Amino acid sequence: MNPRFRSKDFHCRVYVEDTDFQGVVYHANYLKYLERARSQFLIENHLSQTEAMTKSNESYVVKSINLSYYHPAILEDDLAVSTEIELVSKARTIFFQSVSNIKNDTLICKGEVEVCFIDNDSGKPKAFPLGLLNLFES
Repeated sequence: MNPRFRSKDFHCRVYVEDTDFQGVVYHANYLKYLERARSQFLIENHLSQTEAMTKSNESYVVKSINLSYYHPAILEDDLAVSTEIELVSKARTIFFQSVSNIKNDTLICKGEVEVCFIDNDSGKPKAFPLGLLNLFES
């Protein structure tokens, strides 16, 4: 197993728009929380997705997601998304992510998200930017 890099937790609050009519977070919205945490990880490490797309025509793409739910989040909960990243190859990572309620430390859900880096012209994998690869060497 390759070593994992731990990212800073991403915090978010549950708003009405995230919930169903009973005030419970709609299951698909957890995917949004996980995505925001991955995007924030890139931003905090000076890796611009916009720059990758516009300057080099490259993209980070989700290859697969496996998500398990344990406890519902509800309206006005404060959530923490924890993320550990394992570099599988120079073009593929797995993000091990979990969402917890900050107030009572209850595990809401956890999942594994496989992310690849591709050349948009060919659709083929290519090596991640050096800035990302270097994080795993420190």
